[in-house]
Amino acid sequence: MDLEAFISSYGYAAVAIGTFLEGETILALAGFAAHRGYLQLPWVIVSAFLGTLLGDQLFYYMGRYKGQSILDKHPGWKTKADKIFRLLEKHQTLLIIGFRFLYGLRSITPTLIGLSKVAPTKFLVLNILGAAIWAISIGTLGYFFGQTLELVIADIKHYEVLVGFIFVVIGIVVWSYHFRKQKYLQKNSSDGENQ
Repeated sequence: MDLEAFISSYGYAAVAIGTFLEGETILALAGFAAHRGYLQLPWVIVSAFLGTLLGDQLFYYMGRYKGQSILDKHPGWKTKADKIFRLLEKHQTLLIIGFRFLYGLRSITPTLIGLSKVAPTKFLVLNILGAAIWAISIGTLGYFFGQTLELVIADIKHYEVLVGFIFVVIGIVVWSYHFRKQKYLQKNSSDGENQ
């Protein structure tokens, strides 16, 4: 199976799964793949919308019912949690709509919003709005970034494997950094408790 067939067959599922977990890089790559004709941009956006919406709803309910125990198990989150709770006090609606755009706070914010006891209906409505804005803007950005590349590089067909590889490497580096940072924070907070 060549790259084009693989992306065409599994691309939408990969977008949904990637955005369920976090996914800016996945969505931008999918937008680029849509520009190249491997995927269709509207379905990329729909897949990203559903993935991020369902993921954040799940994390919200985890926070609502198990939030304090989750926070107790991750003492490294305390600084971020305090920041998010302050933002919720001042800008609740804007935070719920826009948390996906806050690098470093995106992954834990829905859980903490659930812990703060924001009403489920309010979170659902604002989460739908935020998921739609995010999916459309990041997916379209990836799509138009592909158009920009075509303007800069006369024949991108010769370079698309290289460009795809670069995007994958960047995604892995960003994910690895984030993962290692979380592990480091957890280790340091555990060491601090043991002393």
